[in-house]
Amino acid sequence: MALPEVTTHQDRLLTVNINVEPALPTESEGVTITPLFLDREQSIWVLYGRFAPGTQLPAHFHTGTVHFFTTKGAWNYLEYPDDPQTAGSYLYEPGGSIHTFAVPSNATEAAEGFMVVHGANINFVGGEYQSIMDAGAIEESILNAVRAGMIGMPSYIRPKGGAKFSSD
Repeated sequence: MALPEVTTHQDRLLTVNINVEPALPTESEGVTITPLFLDREQSIWVLYGRFAPGTQLPAHFHTGTVHFFTTKGAWNYLEYPDDPQTAGSYLYEPGGSIHTFAVPSNATEAAEGFMVVHGANINFVGGEYQSIMDAGAIEESILNAVRAGMIGMPSYIRPKGGAKFSSD
């Protein structure tokens, strides 16, 4: 069998280096993200996150699955205190799960990790709806910060396309 012809041409590799790209601040104090891949239409977002000691994020409901690989530090979900995630831990979270992310306040270093998220996080504060975070919301917050001159445009992978007719 002969080698197939290229069906998806690439002039160069699609690659992002977390040691080169800036970590972007978020609405949560002590939390930065480096966007790696944002696909609004498939609702897939890939981020590298850094969470300072004492960070506690709102409780959130996952509409899809999450893969999280911890690279530094330690964290846990408040609902699962006996299952801390430490450097080298891989966590799979099924869609429909609810968690409250926290880094111990006595941690000696920030927790860091790489996450692949399908769908959205529906965030709650005090049991009441607060916000939705998905690939589109993340990208809009980045683009708004760029337009406002707060940050330069970061490099991340964004699939070409957009919904349209194939004849367009």
